[in-house]
Amino acid sequence: MPKRKDLKSILLIGSGPIIIGQACEFDYAGSQALRSLREEGVETILINSNPATIMTDPSMADHVYLLPLTTKSLKKILAEHPQIDAVLPTMGGQTALNLCIEADEKGIWEDNKVEIIGVDIDAIHVTEDRDKFKALMVKIGVPVAPSATAKSFLKGKEIAQEFGFPLVIRPSFTLGGFGASLVHTEDQFEELLTRGLEASPIHEVLIDKALMGWKEYELELLRDDNDNVVIICTIENMDPMGIHTGDSITVAPAMTLSDRTYQKMRDMAIHMMRSIGEFAGGCNVQFAVSPDEEENIIAIEINPRVSRSSALASKATGYPIAKIASKLAIGYTLDELDNQITKSTSALFEPTLDYVIVKIPRWNFDKFEGADRTLGLQMKSVGEVMGIGRSFQEALHKATQSLEIKRNGLGADGKGYTDYNQVIEKLTNASWDRVFAIYDAVVMGISLDRIHEITRIDMWYLKQFEELYLLEKEIGKFDVGTLSRKLLLEAKQKGFADRQIAHMLGCLESEVYNLREEMNINRVYKLVDTCAAEFTAKTPYYYSTFEADIETADGKRYVQNESVVSDKKKVIVLGSGPNRIGQGIEFDYCCVHGVYAAQECGYETIMINCNPETVSTDFDTADKLYFEPVFWEHIYDIIRHEKPEGVIVQLGGQTALKLAEKLDRYGIKILGTSYKALDLAEDRGLFSKLLLENDIPFPEFATATTPAEALVAAEHLDFPILVRPSYVLGGQGMKIVINKDELEEHVVDILRKIPNNVLLLDHYLDGAIEAEADAICDGENIYIIGIMEHIEPCGVHSGDSNALLPPFTLGDLVMQQIKDHTKKIALALQTVGLINIQFAVKDDMVYIIEANPRASRTVPFIAKAYKEPYVNYATKVMLGHNKVTDFDFKPQLEGYAIKQPVFSFNKFPNVDKRLGPEMKSTGESILFIDDLKDDEFYDLYARRRMYLSK
Repeated sequence: MPKRKDLKSILLIGSGPIIIGQACEFDYAGSQALRSLREEGVETILINSNPATIMTDPSMADHVYLLPLTTKSLKKILAEHPQIDAVLPTMGGQTALNLCIEADEKGIWEDNKVEIIGVDIDAIHVTEDRDKFKALMVKIGVPVAPSATAKSFLKGKEIAQEFGFPLVIRPSFTLGGFGASLVHTEDQFEELLTRGLEASPIHEVLIDKALMGWKEYELELLRDDNDNVVIICTIENMDPMGIHTGDSITVAPAMTLSDRTYQKMRDMAIHMMRSIGEFAGGCNVQFAVSPDEEENIIAIEINPRVSRSSALASKATGYPIAKIASKLAIGYTLDELDNQITKSTSALFEPTLDYVIVKIPRWNFDKFEGADRTLGLQMKSVGEVMGIGRSFQEALHKATQSLEIKRNGLGADGKGYTDYNQVIEKLTNASWDRVFAIYDAVVMGISLDRIHEITRIDMWYLKQFEELYLLEKEIGKFDVGTLSRKLLLEAKQKGFADRQIAHMLGCLESEVYNLREEMNINRVYKLVDTCAAEFTAKTPYYYSTFEADIETADGKRYVQNESVVSDKKKVIVLGSGPNRIGQGIEFDYCCVHGVYAAQECGYETIMINCNPETVSTDFDTADKLYFEPVFWEHIYDIIRHEKPEGVIVQLGGQTALKLAEKLDRYGIKILGTSYKALDLAEDRGLFSKLLLENDIPFPEFATATTPAEALVAAEHLDFPILVRPSYVLGGQGMKIVINKDELEEHVVDILRKIPNNVLLLDHYLDGAIEAEADAICDGENIYIIGIMEHIEPCGVHSGDSNALLPPFTLGDLVMQQIKDHTKKIALALQTVGLINIQFAVKDDMVYIIEANPRASRTVPFIAKAYKEPYVNYATKVMLGHNKVTDFDFKPQLEGYAIKQPVFSFNKFPNVDKRLGPEMKSTGESILFIDDLKDDEFYDLYARRRMYLSK
């Protein structure tokens, strides 16, 4: 049936701030849904409190409400927009579903005659209430693990006594496995049962028999009003049951599933989806499969909404699940819609992959000192990366190269574990780096049977690791002059980086690169086309691989490259890689706006990124998307293939910035601020010299490269001293020390983690107020887009501070100094584009803490608060297309906007929650207040010093 004519105005609920368990995959889903609905002429109204997202951009919806996700906010919106016909809650994760349920229980939808679309409210109740879910599965004949529900401590103990250990405790109505735990022994049970009951908003837990060692699979489905159902993607977890899917290494398509079992699983998933209610949209179903020849299937859960996995499935297949799901929600059927990639076939089809996808999560345990790093049922990762290759091995290597943890891939870089007991420990208690530990175990000679016995990872995967090591060992027998073309091509096809091969051969990376050139072993680019090249794809979405030559009948040899280079002028935008603390979704926001601005200036835009959760890796954001690691070798090959006018590094955070030095060395044009200026701002010594020359005050400082030098420097610096390494993001390694013992201990620790780093020691201005400014500069003219004052004192990382725009206590004298210093520094650094400067204010004197000539975390916040497209303007300045004076700046803000950090400490119960110079927040929300008498401001101001940690 065609689109419903009665749905003219739709409210979409976003997912709010980023927390562990709910990241920017919902920005991607929501952005796609809003665009999809507007294509149909539907009026869109959005509620979301996250200022860092593309979704909350004024251009995305007809009305954007940056309000807290509460029923009070919903009532306000519905009062202002009585024309709203329906609400779509499936694009905002668990947060949106929970809010939708609460509003339904309070009668808000009924009172305002608003229909819930995209999901059936009964389906939410059935899937979230573990008891109802189990009862339904039993009724429809789908096997589930033996389980029972407990609403009290006593009932929980009775169930444990009946089932025996190990057990799984899962709280009802929680997100990212919050409060869930695996219980092996009776002495752990009472504490973990209490935690589960407290975590559930209705104080209910499901206790089920643990399926330890079983294999885990996820299916992504779509269903329309005519009951057509398609399976978009089958995802296999390399890790067995017992590790949350968000923390699992996952593979698509499924690698070790027999066709017989897949067909059974598929039928079960469709049966489950049809049984939970009448609705049209997306669904995620999880199964456990016994690791024996029987391959018994047990249903784990079903989520009637888009999810982290559906973002991954969309990027893995090229099938835009959220875009199609939102059209199904307004009445279309799958056979009425186009395949968005081919534009010539129907959306009623199941994608076929002629490549392999590997997703690896990205953790930030270094930010949570004392955290339990063992992986389990409660999700702990903050982001993820995805690698695409022609084989599992190639995709696995690309994913490990994308993680940005100072590894060059899997093994072959001299950084592996060599202690037997340490490796066994990491295999026994699943660790964040277990993918590397498996390889190290193989290198060590531990048998695959033993590794399988410990990890329960399928033997097929372990043999893939073994094959990689055998190849590494074989190549190690040669040097750069004797290595055969056959072996080098095989190493590249299996994903080994030039740096790894150089390590094996004992030579330089450049020598391996040159050898590849001589032997004509070059990357070729293939389309992600949803249909294994059976139909022509119209969407330029590429991954790289290496192929053997094809020989034609006339003896001509060639390799097939599907990425055709146009003769248009091009610009490459380097993406920000995986989400982590210190570099989140705000940089993806900047990259996407950079792409849009470059398109407006007449450039063909090329995006390079490896994060499956983001809008930047949507197939129709840039003119061309290369889903590749933001890793030198991959980037250099794309640049040589595409020959752009230049590369934008300012928008992708530290990920892109770190590549500026290599780009400069290889003579590749950096658009905007030069590498020399970027480097000068990072080099604390050179930057301080620049401040001296410009008569700009800064805290007394010294540099050190050893603990001894640090102790000498401390002689003339008064304690407390702020210690910080160079070239890091999110305050990594920053700490305030108050005596020589603390200083020495911390310097030793930093240099162990970041060898050869130059450390800066600043006298810490105790009791100072912190402020920051963002500006756009074209090398001659400067416009300050916003000055913020932090509520917390100096010493709390700016990302963890509540920041007020505009400032609330800074007088005219201080404000003038901030403006003068900002202009002087921007000009002295010859900034072309964005710059962020942080200040400490003490006794009416403004000191410089640091300057970053790049996009910052606060740019999207200021853009949303003032309703101005600042990244668009800054990009046009970087491209030399405009001067700052060309823009008509008209910021609009009545009252104040507060940037409020959001933390995920509840994932790490034993962690010290005090704040300091190292950033710990995972996301942020925006709060608008009319004046400083607001209760929420009073509350924030009263608590401002409570968590300051030295």
